[in-house]
Amino acid sequence: MSQIQIIVDELKRAFDGEAWHGPALIDILEGIDAKTAAARPIPAAHNAWELVLHLTAWEGAILQRLRGKKATVSDADNFPHISDTSEQAWQDAVGNLRRTHDELINAVSSLPESKLKEIVPGKDYGVRFMLFGAVQHMAYHGGQIALLKRSRV
Repeated sequence: MSQIQIIVDELKRAFDGEAWHGPALIDILEGIDAKTAAARPIPAAHNAWELVLHLTAWEGAILQRLRGKKATVSDADNFPHISDTSEQAWQDAVGNLRRTHDELINAVSSLPESKLKEIVPGKDYGVRFMLFGAVQHMAYHGGQIALLKRSRV
């Protein structure tokens, strides 16, 4: 396997399944409704909904970086306030995460191997490091969501 294929495989496993670390993010999100996603069983922690929006924002930033742009996530977008807590809004949030992730998979799949050695615009690390970081980021927050799901109020 090429490095690109390995990274794509890791991104898919962390999101869609068969990850070594346990349930993939999409499996963890299964069965979470809007009420559970918006609940805050740990008062000082982010809720599942905020974490989904956070992951979506950062995968979007990674996409922009792969396109050669300096990109970060603003404080307002990092963990945004959720004003609409309807079931439809929750399903839209999960759908946006799926679409953004699919777009990231497509973008990474089409990268030449040489791109992995390039420095991320505005950063002091390379594309390879960033993409493996995306896998770790997803697993980390997936674990948080799993704990929040178990802590249903």
